Amino acid sequence: MKHLAKLGAAATAAALIVSVTGCGASTTSNSGTANSATANGSTTGGSSSEPTLVLATSADYKPYEFHDTSSGQDKIVGFDIDVANAIAQQLHFKVKIVDMNFDGLIAALQAKRADFVIAGMTPTADRKKSVDFSDVYYQAENVVITKKGKNITSMNDLKGDKVAVQLGSIQENAAKAIPNVKLDSLDTIPTVVQEVLSNRADAAVIENTVATGYIKNNPQLQLNKIAGMTENGSAIAFPKGSQWTQKFDTAIEKMKQDGELQQMANKWFGGGQ
Repeated sequence: MKHLAKLGAAATAAALIVSVTGCGASTTSNSGTANSATANGSTTGGSSSEPTLVLATSADYKPYEFHDTSSGQDKIVGFDIDVANAIAQQLHFKVKIVDMNFDGLIAALQAKRADFVIAGMTPTADRKKSVDFSDVYYQAENVVITKKGKNITSMNDLKGDKVAVQLGSIQENAAKAIPNVKLDSLDTIPTVVQEVLSNRADAAVIENTVATGYIKNNPQLQLNKIAGMTENGSAIAFPKGSQWTQKFDTAIEKMKQDGELQQMANKWFGGGQ
């Protein structure tokens, strides 16, 4: 998912984070007020008659979505959560967040256990067979993380290496093209990076905006940009035929035009989009 071009500046929308004790299709019930370590939801305020939509995500993908316990409570925050809350404010619905493994997100939509997915997900042709997607709201690119001293300039430089990726991700598909690769597919990004840190994997393929934080916090790692690496657009996923897809597109376009998306990108990715 790379960078949105020239979006301007505006104000972001804020929302309270509240717990979810179960997930289901959209409902008109009010959210609770407690916080949960494994799943929490956010509301946008407003009338109690507003519908509540279930947002499924994989909160291991900082800065897109991740658990923040700095306040003494466990809240899911990040760029994607800000985007979802801003759309909810525009379209007048409340949000409940359900955290799960990335490879289970599309299945949750198909089973009607979630109304939409926002998780830095790229709308690939294969995924479009199962779910509908909004317009792309952000762009980034894949990079390779290695220990310092192992310089990678092409995917062929990883021939025969053990490469860690997130299960079900487009990075997993990209790594499958490496000749004689020993693929190490794992549930979460922190686990993927830990494989490299502990020398159990030679490299990891992840997204540049996510990789930046890990490089900053782990000086023994380095980021390797690969020439010709495909850019990945992030879009919001919905069950097939959802009434919300076009409405979300309208909200996303407004956020692009008035600069709200750019301000969120500046907040979470440090600007330069």
